[in-house]
Amino acid sequence: MGIRFIDDIGRYVLNLCNRFGSFVIFLLISIKTMFTTRLKVSKTFALMQTLGVDSLSIVLLTGTFAGAVLAFQSYIGFKRFGGQEFIGPVVALALARELGPVLTGLMVTGRAGSAIAAEIGTMRITEQIDALRTLCINTWQYLVVPRIVASTLILPFLSLFATLFGVIGGYLIAVYVLGLNGEQYITGIQRYVEFSDVTKGLFKAGVFGLILSWVGAYKGYKTVGGARGVGRSTTQSVVISSIMILIANYFLTAFLF
Repeated sequence: MGIRFIDDIGRYVLNLCNRFGSFVIFLLISIKTMFTTRLKVSKTFALMQTLGVDSLSIVLLTGTFAGAVLAFQSYIGFKRFGGQEFIGPVVALALARELGPVLTGLMVTGRAGSAIAAEIGTMRITEQIDALRTLCINTWQYLVVPRIVASTLILPFLSLFATLFGVIGGYLIAVYVLGLNGEQYITGIQRYVEFSDVTKGLFKAGVFGLILSWVGAYKGYKTVGGARGVGRSTTQSVVISSIMILIANYFLTAFLF
């Protein structure tokens, strides 16, 4: 009984290492292809439209209400010791450093990351990827690299807009609901928020864009099992991407800030 239990643990660990190795090799092949082949620029811009611009409305809505809630909660805490003038900097810093990039990454993962996995997975089970190989088309160059480049480039812009609208949402709540001084809100942001806070947050957003496209493309490319497999790959891509974004956010925060 004990030997069987140890055998099961060993089999699970080996299987986990095999999957992790396949996952990393997929990224390495994508990076190699990115630098050794010509990027399909028109396809990349079309994917930036699909993955990023079409997600703008939901990102702006998320950022606005995140900033509004943050302003409200900050007011409740700061009011206890008379620190209402710090609401603006707290909202701006939290959005620029953390909430803007993370919420943008999670929302785009749910909307666009799942679409990447579903699209490539459908091509896999319908043998379209095999047909591309028959025509001597580099499937990494055609399917994977443009999606990784597009999401990595567009996520910082989405995060920037989410942060901006979050600050505006916080301003509306602070001034028109809580009755605070609007000039004090803006002045506090100018005084305490540095340009590096914004740029480091945008860097994090780019990493999150890489993660969601990498995971989505991998799960779609490795899809098996027909239509049910496509659904399974889509679900797994969203879950894995979300977890990896949250884990990466911690390490990036510890390294950058």
